[in-house]
Amino acid sequence: MVDKSVCEILRSKYKVEHGKKFKLSDYDPSDTAGLSLTKKEAKKALRKRVKRLCELQELLYANDDRTLVVALQGMDTSGKDGTIKHVTSGVNPQGIHVASFKQPGPVELAHDYLWRIHVAVPPKGKIGIFNRSHYEEVLVTKIHSEVLEKQRLPEEVMKDKNFWKYRYEDICNFEAYLHRQGYAFVKVFLNISKEEQRLRLLSRLDRTEKQWKFSPSDPKERKFWDQYQEAYQEAIEMTATPEAPWFVVPANNKWFARLVVVELMIAELEKFEMVAPKPNPEILASLNLLKAELGGDPDHKALVKEKKAKKIAKLKEIEKKIKEEKQNIKAQ
Repeated sequence: MVDKSVCEILRSKYKVEHGKKFKLSDYDPSDTAGLSLTKKEAKKALRKRVKRLCELQELLYANDDRTLVVALQGMDTSGKDGTIKHVTSGVNPQGIHVASFKQPGPVELAHDYLWRIHVAVPPKGKIGIFNRSHYEEVLVTKIHSEVLEKQRLPEEVMKDKNFWKYRYEDICNFEAYLHRQGYAFVKVFLNISKEEQRLRLLSRLDRTEKQWKFSPSDPKERKFWDQYQEAYQEAIEMTATPEAPWFVVPANNKWFARLVVVELMIAELEKFEMVAPKPNPEILASLNLLKAELGGDPDHKALVKEKKAKKIAKLKEIEKKIKEEKQNIKAQ
């Protein structure tokens, strides 16, 4: 099983807070932090940590003052869909908001590029998971200029030599703004190797139930592998901050990637130091009376005390009304 010390390693080993010395090529997609689990053991470990995530999600929902946003990025077949499915399995759907970002449509293109992201940011008390995110705007648009052209930006903006630098700044400022409003970020790059992607694409073709996932554009996009790696390198380098760090998660082993992602979510939620909110004072004052009404087994001494206090409060209210009526009569 995964002990506490290993959990701490999973939370810190793949973290990128500053991009100055960051090199994507230094991160091994097959790394498992020394863990060697069978499929059964991995599932058991994940279930245990998801249970902890459920507890924290309930507290987040109850307190209703903070939000966790998880942005999942990765090459095709890196496991974004599967990670979301397994990490949120068993979590109360009321407290989870999942948003997928494909190529923008006409309504989205009529707005600025961060508009659709801001609209999808969940309210306080929820966990938001983005399947792809605003980072597509410094990845796909960088490699496929025709996608960027659809945004109909002013010519002088498109020709500005600092175009991408400004985009990185926009994204950092957007995340910093949300951070100051009580939003925490976990940005994950699911890191797979080119060979692993090839094997997964072949698996999709071989398995009837997975063939729907295969797109004719998949082999074409593989030709841009190196360009995408360079784009991810620069994007992570330019947007990794202490407030919104990146995590380069090894994803050649799906079980390990899922375990790391759930651990990162737990770590961020635990930073909130949440406790169950105090109930309504009226409920506390009448706790034993309410128990009695519901056929529970209240503390009888406390119940007598509560009844007496309630009777005294009622008498005081009557005395107050009589006093007010006398004053009204005198005034007449």
